[in-house]
Amino acid sequence: MAAAQLDPLATPDGRYIVVRGRLWRRSDPALDPAARQALVNALMAARSAVRSALRSDDARALAAARAQVHAAKVSLGERGPVWWSDGAPDQNRRMAKNSSYADWFAALPEDQRLACSSCGRSAPGG
Repeated sequence: MAAAQLDPLATPDGRYIVVRGRLWRRSDPALDPAARQALVNALMAARSAVRSALRSDDARALAAARAQVHAAKVSLGERGPVWWSDGAPDQNRRMAKNSSYADWFAALPEDQRLACSSCGRSAPGG
């Protein structure tokens, strides 16, 4: 049995990771590492608040927590305006095989394409 892939597969330009064959936008690499970590911490806290609101069936808290998740993801560059400036369209959440990365994805060894189906604990859409 092959070892599990620990890091998600990234597109050659570094804009996306591939999870279960789907493209997910990566964080803006221009972010200062300390600022990025603070945003990741805020994202994790917001996701925890979502889980808590779901457990307590609190619709108001759930809406607030989901808004915090969205705000953190926009600040990280994973949602909202793209962080690159070459005019390339956003392909977030598209299947790699149906994107401009289709040829690259199809050319990957089968074990690498399949490995990306098991990387990541859950869809990064949060």
